Amino acid sequence: MNETRRGLFNDDHESFRKVVREFMESEVAPQFPGWEKAGYLPREFFKKIAALGVMGMSIPEEYGGSGVDDYRYNVILQEEAARSLVTLGPLRLMLDVILPYFLSYTTAEQKLRWLPGLAAGDLLTAIAMTEPGTGSDLAGIKTTAVRDGDHYVVNGAKTFITGGYLADLVIVVARTSSDAQDRRAGLTLLVLEAGMPGFEKGRMLDKIGLKSQDTTELSFSDVHVPVANRLGDEGAGFDYLRHNLAQERLAIAVGSVAAARAALQTTIDYVKQRQAFGKTVSEFQNTKFELAAVFAESEAAQALLDRAVASHVAGELSPADAATTKLFSTEVQARAVDRCLQLFGGYGYILEYPIARLYADARVARIYGGTSEVMKTIISKSLGL
Repeated sequence: MNETRRGLFNDDHESFRKVVREFMESEVAPQFPGWEKAGYLPREFFKKIAALGVMGMSIPEEYGGSGVDDYRYNVILQEEAARSLVTLGPLRLMLDVILPYFLSYTTAEQKLRWLPGLAAGDLLTAIAMTEPGTGSDLAGIKTTAVRDGDHYVVNGAKTFITGGYLADLVIVVARTSSDAQDRRAGLTLLVLEAGMPGFEKGRMLDKIGLKSQDTTELSFSDVHVPVANRLGDEGAGFDYLRHNLAQERLAIAVGSVAAARAALQTTIDYVKQRQAFGKTVSEFQNTKFELAAVFAESEAAQALLDRAVASHVAGELSPADAATTKLFSTEVQARAVDRCLQLFGGYGYILEYPIARLYADARVARIYGGTSEVMKTIISKSLGL
């Protein structure tokens, strides 16, 4: 796709795209297989990409950032990662999901304490919402935080925490009170710091995809967290979480469409050189038709996504529109990688070929950030159903 035809980006965006593309090609793609084997992105990666200004793009200048509040730069970052056939899940999570909490709900003292380290790539972050028994039901969170003077005492466990292995700061969603009439009330956001007594990081979970993304279990046993580490007001956590869900779901859609396009391009490159029955696979009508269908669906998803991005930049993206975009984009991704893998034949099932990783990585997109079923529930409510 011609990026200028999309009408979403200006010259500054395209200059940024060029810098990011070169960085992905020279600093990330050659090292990525090793990162997948290790199971996490090395700290030096975050330092290097922070030096480009990426980590602090939306952080105010007085705290070491650039003060540029434009989500389109985040979109470009994901698109160029996909173009280089790499996945940078923890980075996406830090910038698209976690950083908004630090920008929106921190006090002046907290900003001074944390934002410079975030901008420099010195402080890595994670957010701990999901528990073994909650999944998408955030109102069912059971991790507790009991006020004790100028501290909260935190007890509980979290699972499926992206970036949890490396994180220096973890935003933990904990229950500070209960209300039988309103299960969503009483949730509070606390920032736990690595090394706090009683805060343990468990094993990295062995996933079928997203191998470079450290996903861990966390446990809290009488962890004393200063009240000064609370984000926003006590008991307002659910509203804070809901406020940022639209951007989180939009970010997943961005990655899904970019991955679908990457799958299409790597498959086109493959079928043009792969020989079968005396001619290239690209010469068969079935190949042409399958890739044409993938292209058409990807174009439709891109148009829907770009409209949603423009709405988000304008501050007008609704929860239903975000849900619609995530639902359609992740479904398109699933169909695209499946059809593309088929054209690789047996080689598509071998991890040496990027289509195999794209296939494995795609499955979780219809689960995290709210399952497809949750998206359909949100959409149906918007239809008055």
